Amino acid sequence: MRSEPRPARFGPVLRVAELAPGQSRDILIEPQPQVCADIAELLDLTALRKLRLQGVLAPLGRRDWRFSGHLGATVVQPCVVTLAPVTTRIEDDITRTWRADFAEPEADEVEIPEIVEEEPLGTEIDLGAMMIEALALALPDYPRAEGVALGEAVFAAPGTAPMTDDDAKPFAGLAALREKLADDDDDDETGDA
Repeated sequence: MRSEPRPARFGPVLRVAELAPGQSRDILIEPQPQVCADIAELLDLTALRKLRLQGVLAPLGRRDWRFSGHLGATVVQPCVVTLAPVTTRIEDDITRTWRADFAEPEADEVEIPEIVEEEPLGTEIDLGAMMIEALALALPDYPRAEGVALGEAVFAAPGTAPMTDDDAKPFAGLAALREKLADDDDDDETGDA
C-alpha cells in the first residue's frame, strides 16, 4: 500500500517530541532562490525576491509552544488595473501558538477571526507552512501601480442602454426628484402672488 505524497516543505518541520521542554529555540528561515520561486508559484506571485522569517519558538506552560518573530519579504504582483508589475515590501510581526488542549468550536456557524494566532498542537510544528500562511495573509489584495486609478466600467447587452454606478443608486434619483418637486412648488408659490 502506497502512502500519499507529502506536500512540499518550505522550511523546518520540528517534531514536538524532540523539542527540549523549557528551552527556547532561535528560528531563522531564508529560503534559497529556487524555493522562493516555488513559493511565488504557489501564491500566484510574479516573483518573490526576498523572504526571511526570524524569531523564537518558546515553550508556553508545560505542553504548549509559541512562535514570536518577524516576517520580511519583497513580492512582485500584477497591478489589478494594468497588469504592470507592482513591487511591495512586507514587514509583519507574527505570533503563533500551538496548544495541546486546543478545542475546535462546536457551533454550526462559527465566526472565523480575521487573524488566526492559535492552532492545535500535533506531532510536528511546520514553520515553513506557518511562514507561507503569514506571507499569504500579508499580501496586498488589490495591488495597483503608482498613479493608477480604477475607472468605471460600463457593460450592457447589445441593444440595451448600459447601467452606470449612478443608475444603481435609487435614492440619488429620489433626491433629484424631491428637489425638482420642491423647485416646482417654489415656482407655483411665487407665480400665484
